[in-house]
Order: sequence, then structure tokens, then C-alpha cells
Amino acid sequence: MQTVDLLLAPRWLVPIEPEGVVLEDHALLADGGRIVAVLPLGEARARYAPRQTIELPQHALLPGFVNLHTHAAMSLLRGIADDLPLMDWLQNHIWPAEGAHVSSGFCEDGLRLAFAEMIRGGTTCVNDMYFFPDATARVAREAGLRASVGLIVFDFPTAWGSGADDYIHKGLALHDQLRSEPLIRTVFAPHAPYTVSDAPLLKVRQYANELGIGIHMHVHETAHEIETAIASTGKRPWARLRDLELLGPDFIAVHMTQLTDEEIDDAARHGVHIAHCPESNLKLASGFCPVDKLLRAGVNVGIGSDGAASNNDLDLLGEMRSAALLAKAVGGNPAALAAPAALKMATLAGARALGLDSEIGSLLAGKSADCIAIDLSASATQPVYNVLSQIVYAAGRDQVSDVFVAGRALLRNRQLTTIDEAAAIARAAEWQRKIRP
Repeated sequence: MQTVDLLLAPRWLVPIEPEGVVLEDHALLADGGRIVAVLPLGEARARYAPRQTIELPQHALLPGFVNLHTHAAMSLLRGIADDLPLMDWLQNHIWPAEGAHVSSGFCEDGLRLAFAEMIRGGTTCVNDMYFFPDATARVAREAGLRASVGLIVFDFPTAWGSGADDYIHKGLALHDQLRSEPLIRTVFAPHAPYTVSDAPLLKVRQYANELGIGIHMHVHETAHEIETAIASTGKRPWARLRDLELLGPDFIAVHMTQLTDEEIDDAARHGVHIAHCPESNLKLASGFCPVDKLLRAGVNVGIGSDGAASNNDLDLLGEMRSAALLAKAVGGNPAALAAPAALKMATLAGARALGLDSEIGSLLAGKSADCIAIDLSASATQPVYNVLSQIVYAAGRDQVSDVFVAGRALLRNRQLTTIDEAAAIARAAEWQRKIRP
């Protein structure tokens, strides 16, 4: 018999590939942080000698969720300015609060709070965009999370940089520092078309090409963004980015609520990925991402939570449900974004957008053992006629019992193993007293 580190024995196993498949009485075997095999349970027990066996008798096992867009450290600003339109929220509330309080320490404390929440909700990979990306990498490493760290760029000074060239210089240095980290990658993160001018964007594209890393940017978030851009430049932001040659298969466009049919075709032609943030868009009344049209055009669409200051949670199960329901309403089609496709968006599609689909996003032999278990025995998810529907339309994040990244348990029997949650909450309370005494 072959010895392996771990045998997970769920009632249902959802590999994501092939889409819509649910395996009953199967086991996942992992060794050295990677999936060795997915087999019928009896065959797995006969062929392998696991050092640890975890029985999950009423659980579904599936890949961990990929949060394709977030500002994790903003968890410390959760609820500070609710029920406002985007630019009022940003210019009159969020940016002043950030200017007064954001520091490396602020970010570290906000990240620990956010990562505790994300892990509890089944997120195993985070694509983050915020100040002090070195803190993001440091805290993600401590927590054992897989992370794509955004090398943020603005035209104007903040606590992290003095201007576009300084942001880019610091980002390049951080990229070099993180190259040997197994769970951490970098991506350029110019904030938005209205905060980054042409010259820095051209440099970002040049360096992205040279280094082989992606670009992650807010694009077409609101109608106001489009109107302002046309008034000042004569172009829609998408056209400007296309003309600057930013668009390509390494580009993740966040929000994308204001799209023409031609722009949807353009996104497909350029191989651009979309990070859909349904609940943040709803809360800020930013508009509706036309997910059904994008998917039918062949565009890869993943799911992000955005930051807790505009959502106000970091719950990928909730985002997935909202995405599925919104797609039906916006498309006028109850069959739009069915449960299997929604699960794929929250897992494999996000991994593909980050260039990680050969590593994570589905439970296949050879991939990293990034997976989660959801307990479906609760009254809210009984009876179970369709496992995928129960996960998408009924399960809550409190039902996530176990979370593994590269075979390491970050949540075991609903207990965090890598983050001191009580300390993170206490530090958040201290920041609350500083920000709003």
C-alpha cells in the first residue's frame, strides 16, 4: 500500500471538472500538499495507507473559493460610510479615512481580520488590491492562504507611495522579493482609469509583459465613470485601455457594469477576464454586470467580494448566490447561470483568471490540495435532492467546517488553526476607537 498524508472521505465530492459532476462515496487522497488521486472510497482504502483520515459523512468536498477581487485590509472600515453612491463614498468618506489612518500596521490588522472571515467562509485564494502589498504578502503567508498580491498604482500620493513611478518601483522590488514564495504571486493593480494616467499604464503593460504577470484594474464600474471619461478624453475608458494595449489574456477587469455589446465582443476577442462583484455593485447602485451575455460570448467570469467597506462582508458563498440570482434577473432567463456554472465561477474561473487553473480550482490528481468541506446536515440544507443547488442556493458560510490549502488545514472542525481570531477582533476594536472615537 502507498502511504499518503491525508485521506478525505466526504459523502459527496464535487470536482468541478467535469462541470456538474457529483461523486458519491469517493475519497480525495493528498500527499506533500498535492492531490494524488480521487477514487471510490473502497478502492482508496485498499490502495493507500493515509497518515490521517478525516471522515466527512454529511459533507460536500469541493475546491476552495477564489476571491477574484478584494481590498482585504478595508475590513477595518466595514460600515463606516453606508448607503452612498460610489464617488461620494470614496471621495468624502473612504479616501479621507484612509489618508488619516492607513499604515502598514493598519493593513496587517485589517488583513488578519479579513483572512479569518474569508477562511471561515471557504476562501482559499485571494486576489487583493490595496496599499502596503508587502503586508498582504506577509499576513497571507502567516495565515497559509494562497494570494495574488496587487502591486497598486495611483497617480497621486498615499501612505504607500509618492506617485506613479514610486508605486511601480516599489511594486517591482516586492515582486522580486516574493518570487520564491510557493503560495504568493504578484499582479499589477493600477487602481482605475480615472486615477491612473496614460504614461504609468504604458509602463505597467511593459513590465507586465517582461515579468509575465497580470494586470488587475477597476473598469467601467459606474455610468458616472463613463460620462466623466467621455467628457474629459472623448473616449470610453474601455476604448482608452484598448488603445493603450492594456487588454489581453492577462488582464482582469473588475466590475464591468457598463458594457455595450461591442465591448463584450471585444472582451472575448482579447481574452480579458472579468471579476464580477455582485453585492458591492448592488449596494453602491453601480449597475449590473451582464454576466449571461459575457458567458455566452465566451468571456471568463470569476467572482469577487470587493472590500468589506462596500459590501459589507467577504462571503463568497453569498456572492455566488447573488451572482446566480442576478444573472437570471438581468438576463430575463431563469436558466442563466445555473448552479454548476456558478460554482465554476467561484472556483475554476477565478483560478483561470489568475493563471492558476493548472494548480487550483478543481479537484484533479496533480493539482494542489486546496479544498473545503461544507456540512449539509443542517436544517437549512435538508433534504438534499441536488448537492450543487444546495451549495449555491441554500448553504451558509457557517456550514464550512474544514479548509485546506496545499493539504494544510487552515480550518478544522470550524476552528481556525493559523489565525488568532480573538486577537484580530481585539485589534479591530482598537482601530474602531481611533477612527471613530
